[in-house]
Amino acid sequence: MSLSAPNPTERQRRILRLVVEEYVATGEPVGSKGLVERSGLDVSASTVRSELAALETRGLLSHPHTSAGRVPTEHGYRLYADGLLERLEQRPGTFPLDLTSVRREVDSALRATTEMLAELTRLLALVSAPPLETTTVRHVEVLVLQPHVVMVVVITSTGGVTKRMVSFQEPVDPGLAQWAGEYLNERLAGLTLGSNLLRHRLSDPDLSQRERTFLAAFAAAFTDAEGGEQRLYVGGTAGLLEEVRSDELASYRHLLEVLEKRAALLGLLRGSLDARRPFVRVGMELDHPDLSNVALVGAAYGLAHRTLGTVSLIGPVRMDYDKAIRSVQSAAAALSRFVEDVYED
Repeated sequence: MSLSAPNPTERQRRILRLVVEEYVATGEPVGSKGLVERSGLDVSASTVRSELAALETRGLLSHPHTSAGRVPTEHGYRLYADGLLERLEQRPGTFPLDLTSVRREVDSALRATTEMLAELTRLLALVSAPPLETTTVRHVEVLVLQPHVVMVVVITSTGGVTKRMVSFQEPVDPGLAQWAGEYLNERLAGLTLGSNLLRHRLSDPDLSQRERTFLAAFAAAFTDAEGGEQRLYVGGTAGLLEEVRSDELASYRHLLEVLEKRAALLGLLRGSLDARRPFVRVGMELDHPDLSNVALVGAAYGLAHRTLGTVSLIGPVRMDYDKAIRSVQSAAAALSRFVEDVYED
């Protein structure tokens, strides 16, 4: 868009909105005559043609050489999405998924939300899980599987389960393993994974050397989560490819390659995050060479005082932004209500 040009008029914004919505629906360039006939605009086709030319001059529309119609540019989609965000109601709509059925299992809630988002929108749905260090210890089991092998099972407040196997050179005293299970449940239950207090209780100087050495063997089950990689749930890959046009296939091949690198994608989502409201990133705004032809729509979920993750949709720049924005907004609100019950209990 030309920086020297004044802001588009209200009529130009309306015409841009109509062009985007028709192009999203049909995938065909939009002409002035057809736009007047199908939209109910109370101006002549020549006036619309003039406004389309003005929008093209501003860099909001482009003009394919093989057609008399126009298509939105990246800047045009950006302005259109900004208008949707400005008009978005503060109260989210109802998300069509009952999360009470998964009780306190956050992983199950995130997976179900991802699948429902993908089904609703036919876009690629991404839901990032809360960092593991935001969860607390609910229950611990210490099991002697073989004379020299012990397994520790850690169940967290969000329903996550971590299992660690530890081999010892000497046979393990069953009484020591039983003591460890009782001690860990008594002293670690309710503590945050990776916290300093948890670490202190694993190496409490009041314990005997034998007890501290035994606990140290599987301390990583409680402390490695602090630096662990945040998990990402992905849904809708198959459905997305069914909807892709031939001229969009290259972009989606790149996108699927990026999905293989979860850490990079999580970084991208964190960089796009706006904790206050849904957000949209179009094309080059994603600042990733393999995602220059796609768009990201997302919203944060979490507690009143802390963001825990994001609910996002990725699809073609030619996507239904209105539906995508409302879908992530309602999904994020549903997840926020769910995690409030889990984390505040």
